[in-house]
Amino acid sequence: MDYINLLNKRYATKAMNGIVVPQKKIDSILEAIRLTPTSSGLQPFEIFVITDKEVKSKIKEIAWNQSQVTDCSHLLVFAAWDHYTADRINHMFDLTNEIRGFKNEGWENYRQQLLSNYPQRDPQKNFEHAARQTYIALMSAITQAAVEGLDSTPMEGFDSLALDGILSLQEKGLKSTLLLPIGYRDVDNDWLVNLVKVRKPIKDLINHI
Repeated sequence: MDYINLLNKRYATKAMNGIVVPQKKIDSILEAIRLTPTSSGLQPFEIFVITDKEVKSKIKEIAWNQSQVTDCSHLLVFAAWDHYTADRINHMFDLTNEIRGFKNEGWENYRQQLLSNYPQRDPQKNFEHAARQTYIALMSAITQAAVEGLDSTPMEGFDSLALDGILSLQEKGLKSTLLLPIGYRDVDNDWLVNLVKVRKPIKDLINHI
């Protein structure tokens, strides 16, 4: 199945059946997230994979009691850096040099450019920038889930401060941004499963200049 057909087939699943997804499929989704392009290659986020039933129940309570949170196989939590620090920036540049096996003058100049700019910015501005990167990673996860024949539901409807507390994210310098339940649709209880996908026509969405 090609990419466009996958996008036509997938939808935000409203009910899941609790069947456990094979770990190999989850690993492929996590690898897709890892390979996601991000601004300056900094990958300013972490992913938490939740399978513990008690933890999922706590999250459901602060996520408008959406059933997918507990009925999914794996719940992914996307959490962005709360700030760009020199240590975080240097870590990614050092990792690049280590993996590539050499230093590049232009790359090192770019490191200094970021170090002279990002850590001095307002932390909220930096968090918002990092948070936007998680949305790119989310699309990678959604698409790879579809490739694997899985269902998923992107969610912003939750109390982020409460979730940060449940997962102790503040101590890690992180803030939650998105939830992504992954599993299999409950065909008998999902009101959206047989409805036609609705999107704007190309002429109302795309502008050619």
